[in-house]
Amino acid sequence: MPVQRRLLGSLNSTPMATPQLRLATNQTGPQCLLVSIPDGLFLGLGLVSLVENMLVVVAIAKNRNLHSPMYCFICCLALSDLLVSTSNALETTIFLLLEVGALATPATVVQQLDNVIDVLTCGSMVSSLCFLGAIAVDRYISIFYALRYHSIVTLPRARWAIVAIWMASILSSTLFITYYNHVAVLLCLITFFLAMLALMAALYIHMLARACQHARGIARLHKRQRPVHQGFRLKGAATLTTLLGVFFLCWGPFFLHLTLIILCPQHPACSCVFKNFNLFLALIICNSIVDPLIYAFRSRELRLTLKEVLLCSW
Repeated sequence: MPVQRRLLGSLNSTPMATPQLRLATNQTGPQCLLVSIPDGLFLGLGLVSLVENMLVVVAIAKNRNLHSPMYCFICCLALSDLLVSTSNALETTIFLLLEVGALATPATVVQQLDNVIDVLTCGSMVSSLCFLGAIAVDRYISIFYALRYHSIVTLPRARWAIVAIWMASILSSTLFITYYNHVAVLLCLITFFLAMLALMAALYIHMLARACQHARGIARLHKRQRPVHQGFRLKGAATLTTLLGVFFLCWGPFFLHLTLIILCPQHPACSCVFKNFNLFLALIICNSIVDPLIYAFRSRELRLTLKEVLLCSW
């Protein structure tokens, strides 16, 4: 392995005194643009994600009107994102305590704890991707099979799907971490990401096309001006770009890292990418912060419930 670390192992021990953005040059390699992510930033992002996603979970649990399949998937996505950021923040905290000597723990215990955190991190990442796909499928069925939606997507079926996703995530993450140094593991992760990206792109693009077709029908019925339809199409395209753009921007670099490990583990240019692994993990945590803004907080009823929760807490 070109990088002396686990697939989702301990964070790089980049000195805090190093600049956040710097150029590093190997004697025989090209200049590398390195983005140093301070441990404090990991902790800060994890805390923001923890609070944000916890509010989503509490609001959905409190309001019985939100106990529908769609909101169950959104709740599980929030829980997955919460675990992603929390496990990374926990790993950073343990690393800092070990570094300053405040945590005296035998090496074997540290190794076992690292294994548990790795499984938790990997499992929550896999489940997060799965629930993003589940939300896309749920929205697709609600649009294209609107009359049969409530008979197709029932609450018991949604619960079985949620249980299956969590069990598959735990099992797959355990296998991934156990056999992290096998190429087959990396190929499985990369294939899984590409499959989720293709699924979401296909479903959301089809939904946008149907929405535009529906808007054209309404425009012909009411004889509206063409700019109105164009404005609707631009708004839909912007929403689609946000959904897929955030997904690809936050998850893409991490899976690019895994791809380059397979394709060019010894190439100097690829080694520049490997050195920014912490940045890729930070982007995934950023995704856990953005997800509630895209999938949860746009719901008016959820916002009202959240307002009640915050007022009661005061």
